[in-house]
Amino acid sequence: MPTDPPATAPGSPSGLTGRRIAGYLLEGELGRGGMAVVYRARDLRLERTVAVKLLAPQLALDETFRRRFEHESRVAAAIDHPHIVPVFEAGEADGVLYIAMRYVHGRDLAALLDRVGALPTAQAVRITTQVASALDAAHAHELVHRDVKPGNILLAEGTDPDHPEHVYLTDFGLTKKSLSLSGFTTVGQFVGTLDYVAPEQISGKPVDGRCDVYSLACVAYEMLTGAPPFRRDDDLALLWAHQYDTPPPATERRPDLPRAADAVLARALAKTPDERHDSCLDFVAALRAACTIAAPPRLPHSPTQIVTAPRRHGSGIDD
Repeated sequence: MPTDPPATAPGSPSGLTGRRIAGYLLEGELGRGGMAVVYRARDLRLERTVAVKLLAPQLALDETFRRRFEHESRVAAAIDHPHIVPVFEAGEADGVLYIAMRYVHGRDLAALLDRVGALPTAQAVRITTQVASALDAAHAHELVHRDVKPGNILLAEGTDPDHPEHVYLTDFGLTKKSLSLSGFTTVGQFVGTLDYVAPEQISGKPVDGRCDVYSLACVAYEMLTGAPPFRRDDDLALLWAHQYDTPPPATERRPDLPRAADAVLARALAKTPDERHDSCLDFVAALRAACTIAAPPRLPHSPTQIVTAPRRHGSGIDD
């Protein structure tokens, strides 16, 4: 059997479809970001479809990053939670770090928001609740995700009309272990997508699970209003806004929301972690309670149109 040439450029224009990596046949590209490419693949040993994420080759050259990646992947694989995409295997092959995980049939939240804009309140709360449960489970294992965004939230078909979608949180193989580490990797790359990044990640301060509370609140805000809290013309202005600007009340963008939701979102989006909810489930419990309060009567006015601004993609400043 011919030997496949080494896989050294997962981000190359030609792609790696048809290549074999560590017992997985790459069948088609599912998506890509600044640090990795995800493929649908065939597990040749167990004859099943999986998703395989290949990291940028230069990351494998950093010994500290590689050790951290392998350790965190093992911890992530040990978390058995219904809303976390199971990790089957992680390692290095042909000079490339890879993660093999369950292939989820469905679409990500980013695609849904790009298509429809703001979601019904009940649906937004359902999705937020499932993601919050996954995050708190990870925090119990001292894993901080640091890149909670719609693109990392997968929506599969639910079990019944009361549970129309089953939500998975993915990308735990690139999380940050240890509550004392900052939001920057040891190879100088910023971890976190700018529309959803917590202030302490931007400033390089230590992060804990409350940075995920902030990012989850940004995602919830977008689901409820059609856009993230801050929209700016350039990256530096957006980073400044996360650190210093007050987010506009969600009811300014969607007047039919109960005003109590503004206070809940404002607390979760506080600049200082100590001012936020202690956990993601604490935040979602407050949001659910606020969203069940009847919205105030609306005065007659011209129809409100929610306009979704173009989505920013990428996982880093130099994406």
